[in-house]
Order: sequence, then structure tokens, then C-alpha cells
Amino acid sequence: MKEELRRMKPNSEFYTPELCYINELSNSADDPEVSIARARVQPGVTTRWHRLHGITERYMILEGEGLVEIGDLEPQKVRHGDVVLIPPECRQRITNIGLNAIIFLAICMPRFRQEAYEDIENLIKESLSKPSQNVKIATDNSNGEDEP
Repeated sequence: MKEELRRMKPNSEFYTPELCYINELSNSADDPEVSIARARVQPGVTTRWHRLHGITERYMILEGEGLVEIGDLEPQKVRHGDVVLIPPECRQRITNIGLNAIIFLAICMPRFRQEAYEDIENLIKESLSKPSQNVKIATDNSNGEDEP
């Protein structure tokens, strides 16, 4: 890496299949250790379930309110100043629950590369629609006795 100033280019924002807007602030082979993108999610929108292979990601919430879902954690509300830590291979998505856009920095280590991105929306939907093989159904024994 060499010394450099990278200015934000507001007209460089683009819409992604993940259902959010991205502006790559710093993402180049000259600085492979980290990338920084500004993400924007419109009110009422939930991004698609996805995960990054071999990349740790952090969301730094700058504006708005959201509901973040990562890994097996319960959904958590996030707002200005919160930081979300997302390990590699961890499923993730965010929902904008506010009245204005939620804006956050997506900081990736090493830098984000499209080939590391995996959309897992359909995998999640399929797993939720299948009954679990390990479900034990409890029955009500109204006489109060335990069944053998």
C-alpha cells in the first residue's frame, strides 16, 4: 500500500441484487487487507441472506435504524454508532425498520471480492420450510402421570 487520498464519489453508488445500494469507498488490489463500502438500505427493505467466504465483515451504523440477523443470534436492533461483527462464513442480513434509509459502512478484511460472496436466500428458505428430523413432540398427559 502507498499513501493516497481517496475521495467519495457520490455518483458511483450502484444497486445490488442483495437489495441495497453500495458505494465502494476503498477496495483495490493495492490495499488488499481491507475494503470499505458505504451501504444504503431503503425503509422497509430486507437484504437477502448471504455470507462471505474467507472475509470478516463489520457494519458501522452511521444513520437510521435496522434489525440485523447474523448467524444463530436473535435479531438485534441497531442504530447510529453500533458496530456489528460478522465472522467469515456467517449468514447475515439487515432490515431497515426506520422511516429513513439506514446507512452503514461495510468494512471487510481482507478486502471484499465478488467471488467470496454467496447468496443463500434460497438455502435459508428451504431449511426453514423442512421439518426438523430431531423434533420431539411433547404430548399432554392430562392425568398427571408420566408415560413410560
